[in-house]
Amino acid sequence: MINALACELIGSFFLVSVVIGSGIMGENLSNGNDGIALLANTVATGSILFVIIKAFSRISGAHFNPAVSLVFFFLKKLNRTELLFYILSQLLGGLIGVIVTHYIFNLEIIQISSNIRGEEKMLASEIIATFGLIMTILFLNESRPNDVALAVALFISAGYWFTASTAFANPAVTLARIFTDTFTGIHPSSVIYFISGQGVGSFLSFIFYKKTIGKPKKGIKIKPIKY
Repeated sequence: MINALACELIGSFFLVSVVIGSGIMGENLSNGNDGIALLANTVATGSILFVIIKAFSRISGAHFNPAVSLVFFFLKKLNRTELLFYILSQLLGGLIGVIVTHYIFNLEIIQISSNIRGEEKMLASEIIATFGLIMTILFLNESRPNDVALAVALFISAGYWFTASTAFANPAVTLARIFTDTFTGIHPSSVIYFISGQGVGSFLSFIFYKKTIGKPKKGIKIKPIKY
């Protein structure tokens, strides 16, 4: 379990560090063009997701996300103790990511974001983003587990552009981004809408999975697709 927790901490560290760091770099180099800054943020985030999932999936499952860990708990693939320590590792890794990124960019180590990100529309965006993310993970774990890393990277990259919230879809990343007043930060007052949406999206993806793959109806044989 120690190895798995170390992977969750390190993976969460790199995820948050890349999200925040690429936002800072993109903003610095884009001369005020938020579209270019967001594009840089998108490419970097998708890239690091692919790498850390490929690197750590065989050890910890490569969650890096309390929403994913919670769904795996409901699927009885984690017990309560594992769930607790997974989430703590993800939160700690994210916080370390904020601190280290601010240090290397010569910024104040701990900040509070002033970036207010709306209300109900962001909740709806996070429901959609989190549902899609976890659905992708669960369904590909059944059919093509080796493709999960690429699929997650692509989904989140797309989510940056088709959701108003830019697809946080991760409570640990959301909470970490409170402590950076940079391009990717989020004001504490906006967090409730994001995390509520992530919770609802997680629950809906779990229900959808259980209704379709998790409990096949009696008499129906599901054949794996051959590629």
